[in-house]
Amino acid sequence: MIYAATIFLSSFLLFLVQPLIARLILPWFGGSAAVWTTCMLFFQAMLLAGYGYAHLLDGKLRGRLQPLIHTALLAAAVACLPIAPSEAWKPTGEDEPISRILLLLGATVGLPYFLVASTSPLLQAWFARARPGENPYRLFAISNLASLIALLGYPFVVEPFLAAGDQVRLWSWGFAAFAALCAVVAWRTPQPAPSSAPAAGAETIGTPRVALWLALSATGSVLLLATTNHLTQNVASIPLLWLAPLTLYLLTFIIAFEGRNWYRPRLVLPLVLAALGGMAWLLVDSDYHYDLPLQLAMFLSGLFLGCLFCHGELYRLRPAPQQLTSFYLIVSAGGALGGLFVAVVAPLAFDAYYELGIGMTALAILAALRFAPLGREHRLATLSVLVGVAACAAYDGFHYHSDTRVSERGFYGVLRVKEYGSPENSHVRRLVHGTIMHGEQYLDLPRFLTTYYQKSSGIGLAIQSKQDGGPIRVGVIGLGTGTIAAYGRPGDVYRFYDIDPRVAKLARQEFSFLADSAAQVEVALGDARLTLEREAPQNFDVLAVDAFSSDAIPVHLITKEALGIYLRHTKSDGIVAFHVSNRFLELIAVVARIAKEQGAYAVLVSDDPEDEDTSRRSRTDWVLVSRDRAALERPAIVEGGAAEAEDRPEWRTWTDDYSNLIQILK
Repeated sequence: MIYAATIFLSSFLLFLVQPLIARLILPWFGGSAAVWTTCMLFFQAMLLAGYGYAHLLDGKLRGRLQPLIHTALLAAAVACLPIAPSEAWKPTGEDEPISRILLLLGATVGLPYFLVASTSPLLQAWFARARPGENPYRLFAISNLASLIALLGYPFVVEPFLAAGDQVRLWSWGFAAFAALCAVVAWRTPQPAPSSAPAAGAETIGTPRVALWLALSATGSVLLLATTNHLTQNVASIPLLWLAPLTLYLLTFIIAFEGRNWYRPRLVLPLVLAALGGMAWLLVDSDYHYDLPLQLAMFLSGLFLGCLFCHGELYRLRPAPQQLTSFYLIVSAGGALGGLFVAVVAPLAFDAYYELGIGMTALAILAALRFAPLGREHRLATLSVLVGVAACAAYDGFHYHSDTRVSERGFYGVLRVKEYGSPENSHVRRLVHGTIMHGEQYLDLPRFLTTYYQKSSGIGLAIQSKQDGGPIRVGVIGLGTGTIAAYGRPGDVYRFYDIDPRVAKLARQEFSFLADSAAQVEVALGDARLTLEREAPQNFDVLAVDAFSSDAIPVHLITKEALGIYLRHTKSDGIVAFHVSNRFLELIAVVARIAKEQGAYAVLVSDDPEDEDTSRRSRTDWVLVSRDRAALERPAIVEGGAAEAEDRPEWRTWTDDYSNLIQILK
């Protein structure tokens, strides 16, 4: 049981630290979902390094060198605790984010993560030596069960009840306990003599088999990350939607490696083919593109079946226990290659999200190869699905660019400039980020206020309430198309903050709000909060918080400390306007609470153009916050329908150290 307990604890820590450390650094890089993908790349690379270390330690070193080296590394890792990242790693706004995140993670959690990552294959090999004749691969199922518990426990148990500092301390104490337990196991395990040679008749692993291990592992990894990207970027940007795909991914490992033949190829094949057909259909059928229940049901079930096939076939192709560490090393290499493809290669090589179609095609090819011996009917069915999937993936890439003038992909996602209509009839140009519209402009009415920024919206009322007093200063967190600049008058200053330089480029090249504004327009690049922390007080009359990531304001822009920074940059009677329109999250009460904590007042302006021209206006919710109650009682705001923003007394205040996304799900 000591082997199982050590592997369980190591895998629990392995998956608990992933969302923990990602949450800590997320605010520094704009709250983008790409931060999680980059973290996943780091974790997969370190998993590969850990498995490589386990392979070398068990295969090359004999006698007491194994426990001696491993114990020394465990002690060094304990000396690195706690794992909280240093403030010195905060980006300046000019940094390339991917490499900085990878370096930050390596310096902060690299050695501890490396050692917990190496534990499962290393202890399985030690178990095979201590208990010859028993199946060590079942310990891999225990490892994934622990990972699954940690993954599900973080958003539902850890994050809602523990502040970030408490989470760091809890994990650090857990790692110290693991290090002690692992050292005991290392010294208790029987070690081969220094002169011992590999067992006679050891299994020889050929290149085709290694290639299959790599292909199956990489395909599962690509399906995981590509499905997560597709659901969060192209269907519905719901925070924490990555949880479901990763949960299913781990569950397939548990089923495949449990050792009781739960994976049955003849039963799984028709289900995999049906799932591939359904996913391919949804890729090209625009009628159901935003049908969230159908999309989730199809793509999550497809991911589960696809990964069950990949991991089930890996288990069927497993070698004898003497080759166990080699097997896990190659499997982890495949996972790292899949992560590298989605996180690094695809953003550089593609201008949109094509990797899901590529992953589905790869799955169909592997299914055709593995199930060919089952008979002619199976071959025909598999090949038919393969052709259909490839055709749908190609069509999806073509359809994605319909009505698109520009498509660019980078760390913060895919930006598209789409154009509809004609010069004679409502010629409109729109900036789209995933599923989120970041503004649009009617080319025949270039200064017409559209979408979320019309004069009856909360931000419109806030700006108009200040315009009677002469020139004003307006700050805007989130540039988009720069629509708010259309309010500008001679003498006004409009200062925009945006983390993505591509947005600034497209706002100037494809839209004219900035160029046509009568005000002085300034654009500051970098994370808005970090930039404001470094700037002298800007004395804004109005500061709009309109940055969206995953269909909501990034968490670090909507905390008590963040509001304190905003208020420092506004005048005593200035207004901070939070754009809280959201299909999935209840953010109004969050803002009302942080306003109360900062001694400020908050009103809600809900603007619903249901009875008017909905093609040019969008339904919006803005919460206006000010330290001066009179600023929120001016006629322009009161007559616009402002009402008190209701607090939820039972909710805990959001701070830099605490937030709870599960609690605010609608």
